[in-house]
Amino acid sequence: MGPATSENHHAPPDMKKLGYDSPEGVEIRGRYDGEFAAILTKDALQFVADLQREFRNRIKYAMECRKEARRRYSEGALPGFDPATRCIREEEWTCAPVPPAVADRKVEITGPVERKMIINALNSGAKVFMADFEDALSPSWENLMRGQVNLKDAVDGTITFHDKVRNRVYKLNNQTAKLFVRPRGWHLPEAHILIDGEPAIGCLVDFGLYFYHNYAAFRRIQGAGFGPFFYLPKMENSREAKIWNCVFEKAEKVAGIERGSIRATVLIETLPAVFQMNEILHELRDHSVGLNCGRWDYIFSYVKTFQAHPDRLLPDRVQVGMTQHFTKSYSDLLIWTCHRRGVHAMGGMAAQIPIRDDPEANKEALELVRKDKLREVRAGHDGTWAAHPGLIPACMEVFSDNMGNTPNQIQSMKREDASTITEEDLLQRPRGSRSLEGLRLNTRVGIQYLAAWLTGTGSVPLYNLMEDAATAEISRVQNWQWLKYGVELDGDGLGVRVSNDLFGKVVEEEMARIEREVGKEKFQRGRYKEACKIFARQCTAPTLDDFLTLNAYENIVIHHPMGSSPRL
Repeated sequence: MGPATSENHHAPPDMKKLGYDSPEGVEIRGRYDGEFAAILTKDALQFVADLQREFRNRIKYAMECRKEARRRYSEGALPGFDPATRCIREEEWTCAPVPPAVADRKVEITGPVERKMIINALNSGAKVFMADFEDALSPSWENLMRGQVNLKDAVDGTITFHDKVRNRVYKLNNQTAKLFVRPRGWHLPEAHILIDGEPAIGCLVDFGLYFYHNYAAFRRIQGAGFGPFFYLPKMENSREAKIWNCVFEKAEKVAGIERGSIRATVLIETLPAVFQMNEILHELRDHSVGLNCGRWDYIFSYVKTFQAHPDRLLPDRVQVGMTQHFTKSYSDLLIWTCHRRGVHAMGGMAAQIPIRDDPEANKEALELVRKDKLREVRAGHDGTWAAHPGLIPACMEVFSDNMGNTPNQIQSMKREDASTITEEDLLQRPRGSRSLEGLRLNTRVGIQYLAAWLTGTGSVPLYNLMEDAATAEISRVQNWQWLKYGVELDGDGLGVRVSNDLFGKVVEEEMARIEREVGKEKFQRGRYKEACKIFARQCTAPTLDDFLTLNAYENIVIHHPMGSSPRL
């Protein structure tokens, strides 16, 4: 380590040995672990710190611009196409050619950066595995750092996992999926690492550590001279895309690799971003491999954008599928935009989980998945997402049967008919009804997801669906909006209005149901009461919190002085 600071001057010698070797201005407050220390090397931390110092002011400004946009929407403005960037939308240009290693992305599986999950996903038969530091991961220090260790082993090809319960060793097959990594969004801090006295920016930690340790091996083993590959979440406009592009260029320069080596797919999962798809691709044109329909977050963003618009209340969330006019328009416009610019247009998530104890229900669920994937491939999508390995054969069959031997539909499905989609199409009010059962489901799912998240699990099986933070967000913002406007529940013939009293009663009854479903022991052991308190507080708050996970993050931050071992 470097010279002792006033904080550790009198620390016992063994503590000094166990602290992380940090460069100047970087302080690690997470638990010390020998495996983590191999990731948090002085040079890797210096790389992350350099990224933060170069880009933090631009990122802060981008976050202020988000707030300003929300203020405008709350005063009655609507998002729309920017007249100032019309020439980018209308001119003919294309992104850099797609790297051959990722030309075929028919089915992608997603999941957290857990060791067994990574092995199973890479072996799953999917074309791509998106390893997630974002919505499918609870961002505790242990999860994040263990995730970096796991990914390094995966890229090296040495990753194994011994399941002691099943007495089985998991290791990689010869043929594996291509690895994409999704860092956190711009808005999330990393409170366990301080840079110049302020929390590190979460996505720069995720990206920086992974890139620094893996770019060389990845390009040699996985990317055929390209890579690493990323998914970029939660962006709202091209200004934010430009920052990522500059981060990529800096990383390539530091590593001494060709410009355009790093490639990324952007999730279009906020309502403002759907009006900026051309602009986002244009900023990332040397580093882009397309856009993806992040549909659950997109619905969450629709509610958040229109939180002050009582005429735009969503129906029960189970009714808001991809056949609603506003969601279909979003998908069609994304396909046309991507194919016009020469990149992939990726479809959305199939969140179903195989129902092992009910063959009939399982058959029905698989039929729904097939129907959804058939809609996507016929619309022109180049690939789709699955949350569980059990869905991959069905998804692959639908895409392969309809695409033949071609790796993608970039050239064959131009979708010129979507060029006439208007702002009105993208903003059309969703149709459907609201019910007490919808309020109950939102409450039950929101509390259970948050309870799991607080205990370190970010990808949670609930009612035969794999839920991540996006579903909990929809549940929360919809409850908040229904409460704020006292909406009438017209879907079940009851005609009651949502009020704090009704919500309080629903919370009480759903907590009792959760206890019955999970069992008394698990309920007592879990953090359900704490989750209930946070969820109910957010649903009844006078102003809507931007993100559930940002608000709840302080509940999972555990500081250890000097990144020391907990036994000291």
